[in-house]
Amino acid sequence: MRSGARLEGGPVRVTAWLARHDPGFGALRRAGRAAILMPLLFLLGSRVIGSPDVAIFSAFGTFALLLFVDFGGPLRERVQAQTALALAGAVLVVLGTLAAQPVWLSAVAMAAVGFVVLFAGSVSSVTASAGTSLLLAFILPVTLPGTPESIGPRLLGWGIASAVSIVAITVLWPAPTREPLRRPAVEACRALAVRLRAEVAARAADADADAAEEAARTASAADDAVAALHESFLTTPYRPTGLSTPARTVVRLVDELTWLDAVLGPSGRPPGAATAAAAPASAPVALTPAIAAARRVRSAAADVLDEGAVLLAQHAGDPRPVEAALDRLAAARAVVESTTLSDADADHDADHDDDTTATARTPDAATSAPPRTAPAMVTALDPGFRAQELAFAVAAVGRNIALTARAERRSWWQRMLGRQPGDLRGPVGAAAERATGYAGRNSVWLRNSIRGAVALGLAVLLAKVSGVEHSFWVVLGTLSVLRSSALSTGQTVLRGVLGTAAGVVLGAGLMFLLAGGGPTLLLIVLPLAILVAGVAPAAISFTAGQAAFTVLLVLLFNIIAPAGWTVGLIRIEDIALGCSVSLVVGALFWPRGAAASLRKALADAYLEGVRYLRAAVAAGLGKPLDPTSDPRAHALRAAAASRRLDDAFRTYLADRGAKRRPLAEISSAVAGVAQVRLVSDAVLELWRVEAIDPLAADAARGDVAASLDHLERWYAELAARLVAGDPLPEPDDADRTAVERLAAAAIAAASAAPPARSRRPTVVRLIWTADYLEVVRRLERAIVTPVGTLRDDTAPRIGA
Repeated sequence: MRSGARLEGGPVRVTAWLARHDPGFGALRRAGRAAILMPLLFLLGSRVIGSPDVAIFSAFGTFALLLFVDFGGPLRERVQAQTALALAGAVLVVLGTLAAQPVWLSAVAMAAVGFVVLFAGSVSSVTASAGTSLLLAFILPVTLPGTPESIGPRLLGWGIASAVSIVAITVLWPAPTREPLRRPAVEACRALAVRLRAEVAARAADADADAAEEAARTASAADDAVAALHESFLTTPYRPTGLSTPARTVVRLVDELTWLDAVLGPSGRPPGAATAAAAPASAPVALTPAIAAARRVRSAAADVLDEGAVLLAQHAGDPRPVEAALDRLAAARAVVESTTLSDADADHDADHDDDTTATARTPDAATSAPPRTAPAMVTALDPGFRAQELAFAVAAVGRNIALTARAERRSWWQRMLGRQPGDLRGPVGAAAERATGYAGRNSVWLRNSIRGAVALGLAVLLAKVSGVEHSFWVVLGTLSVLRSSALSTGQTVLRGVLGTAAGVVLGAGLMFLLAGGGPTLLLIVLPLAILVAGVAPAAISFTAGQAAFTVLLVLLFNIIAPAGWTVGLIRIEDIALGCSVSLVVGALFWPRGAAASLRKALADAYLEGVRYLRAAVAAGLGKPLDPTSDPRAHALRAAAASRRLDDAFRTYLADRGAKRRPLAEISSAVAGVAQVRLVSDAVLELWRVEAIDPLAADAARGDVAASLDHLERWYAELAARLVAGDPLPEPDDADRTAVERLAAAAIAAASAAPPARSRRPTVVRLIWTADYLEVVRRLERAIVTPVGTLRDDTAPRIGA
């Protein structure tokens, strides 16, 4: 009985261990497919067809198409991506065979193909995840001896592997739909909706302490849900967005939901702000028209988020409920604006406001005449600003969710014609935009692509000039250990060589045990070796993966051409050469590590964001503050800088070594970039009105320009100190008088000539624009402390 329990517990413990180290059994699934199919295809090529080229290319094609790549998304999208990878790989097999001789052509062709494949990963996570497979499809033919007559058998082997791989991902333990952002985005939408409703209830006149406590609890839960979404976004090896329309719209939700959480949270309110939730029960909030309208905006926003969560949890759901909720939100926002623009709502708004940032005044002031001074008007307009800021953020979320559903509901023919819902760009245009954004000299992705291309080209040259027996492994050794900095490359070199040495010892022992069994016994053991080699890198370590892969190669090459355990020694020699190339190139192209590049990318992203903000304000005022301002062009540059920052941040997370800071410290500074960009979008949206009053706009233009100049000077100093690694500038203190001075100038202009009432919409929007500038100023305090941790001593160290 006890023995049976032990036997029963063994598989259970193994399964539990795999579940911990290989969540979702992704590596096991890939390795299992390859373990079943690769030996069968190898036997088909070598024994049935009788062609070494067919055998080798079908075997390694199985590695490339099943073991080294695992696409996510719905099954249809995975099949499409697998088919595209197979076709692209076939082209590379032909090109690699034709470029195999002379030596100089091989090296140049490898560098060119390496750069194209690596840089193409910048446009899509799907392309990036297929990079190793595509490179393998070229490395294999360019390093193995062959002639143009070899193209046919090689293509046949690759084609067999391609066809089998497409069938395998469809019917052989098909993976569940994996969309890393979708489920966390759904949970974030739901949590934010619950928070909005709880805050409306807590701010009611008859609210009790329990309602306030519930509002605080839901706010904390919403913060946690948004943080989980952001963490899911950052912990993927590549930016989790493909070129498909749904993938592009879903990834936008990360920035938008993060900004929405900031709008609702303490960081979205000025220091010293009073909230009704914190007000004592003896001081009920007066339900003025502005406050009532602002509460309706919150309720409508909660409806949008609830409907959006339901729709996003489906695939190709009906977007009409979300769009109807968006219409209700737009109507509630219009009521807020019309109420704010009327003179009648200016009496009590300055005193109490559930959505305002105003400092409470005395009860006697609540019965006084309507405020006409600039400070009183700024205070009175604050409920409307908070409501329309919230409405804009929620509407952006809702529209993206609706676009996601409409994109998924397109017919096959509409997809083929490239028809996009809304005003979204097609995949080709989106790819061109992304590639252009990564073309700058400060792009980490561009630098990595150049380094990888040079390293692979040199590896091919060294392998062919030195005459090593298996030049293929020199290039693979370079590819497998090349990392983003010289230090981490050196660390991986050590692990790679140690793993290979361990694999040689294990392989030699295995060959000794299997001596006399012949190729048949080796073929029996081969599937188990493939299974272990596929699981070890993900479930154990890179070193264990290298050891397992070496054992697999010892078996495979002894099946092809028996040579005993000495195959492993050859592999040590080859991988050592490849590692040396990788280390030298890494030292030449990136001697400083990832922290410095992250600081530079962060500086560029904030500068571009503030320039976009200036262009957006200039466009709103009707007369550009800068004649060259084009908000659309600045928006594209800001988005490109944000993507480059995202790439640098992921590299930093992968390379920062033993001196790790909490992820939240750095990610808050990175998230601030998106907030600057979204504030600029909101300013553009704010000024989309029929007409503005030029007199009021001219009167306020100087104060707006002064505020923008001050912001630009601070962010320029921030950028300079980030790049230099110097102490960062102190954040500015709150300056509400700047908004009041602008309001005074606008009010004076509006009153200078009749009809003054017609100028009120422009005055209101000017004050709200100044409030948005204040939001960007408040970001300074959120940036300085986290960014101060980005020191060069966080770079990884060899042996760390």
